[in-house]
Amino acid sequence: MTAADIGTFSGATLRLAMPLALAATGEMVSERAGVLNMSLDGMMLTAAFAGALGSWATGQPLIGLACGLLAALVLALWQAAMSVTLRANQLVVGIGFNILALGATTFLYREIFGAASRDLIPGFARWPVPSLAELPVLGPALFQQTALGYAGLALIALTWLVLAQTGFGLSVRAVGEDPRGAEKAGIDVRRIRYYGVLYAGAMAGLAGCFLSIADIDTFTEGMTNGAGYLALAAVIFGGWKGWRTFLACLLFGSATALQFLLPDLGVNVPVAALLLLPYLLALFAVAGLVGRIRPPSALTLPYVPGR
Repeated sequence: MTAADIGTFSGATLRLAMPLALAATGEMVSERAGVLNMSLDGMMLTAAFAGALGSWATGQPLIGLACGLLAALVLALWQAAMSVTLRANQLVVGIGFNILALGATTFLYREIFGAASRDLIPGFARWPVPSLAELPVLGPALFQQTALGYAGLALIALTWLVLAQTGFGLSVRAVGEDPRGAEKAGIDVRRIRYYGVLYAGAMAGLAGCFLSIADIDTFTEGMTNGAGYLALAAVIFGGWKGWRTFLACLLFGSATALQFLLPDLGVNVPVAALLLLPYLLALFAVAGLVGRIRPPSALTLPYVPGR
């Protein structure tokens, strides 16, 4: 393997891991607050479509990003109302939203884009960091990202810091572990859970927009290909810890990137097997084969204030 191969593989790994890391970071906050968002894939798909539509209609990727974020937040608010206020089953609600998002985006995509469905849309340009982008091997992979890529990495790091080192982060963790005790300590449990779900929606919105207007600059039907479920698995794989979740996303990204690396190295592996690999790793994580992990104690459990 040459230095060029390593650089290409590293760049592909980070690019493929970025939407997973964004969505997983937001989902980690929501789950630490006690709410499971099975609708993560639907939020990403909705944001990818809305972002592509906004960018295509206006020619401005920033407007597309705003449209994608707004669409994901609307879905997240709906999810929060169902899961937190109405205390509906979080698994059922999430799966329902995913089905709705897939059907709605497919229908609207065919109706709106039509013959223009194969056209590229305006997307975020790459911003090479002076000097750093010229470093051998890893320079192009790490320091030739889009503005959304850099902002995403900063948000991921900031989320870790807030969750681990601030009073708000302590409130989130308390609500996810012992909502009754958190309420007695003066914490508004429902408000914290709403914040968690909305933040997960915002991060899923960024992840979806990354796919459509910061990566391939187009939208295709069902383009998330289950990325939301991989992000959910990454949270479990990472044991609800920020840095471990990010490493899990990099692992899934590298597993996907192998489909580009191995053929260049002359390794003959069926493409279907390479496409299956990240989902197989996710299955191992969900099945608990990566070691003992303990979820937040109140995860998926509805809470009735004052009882």
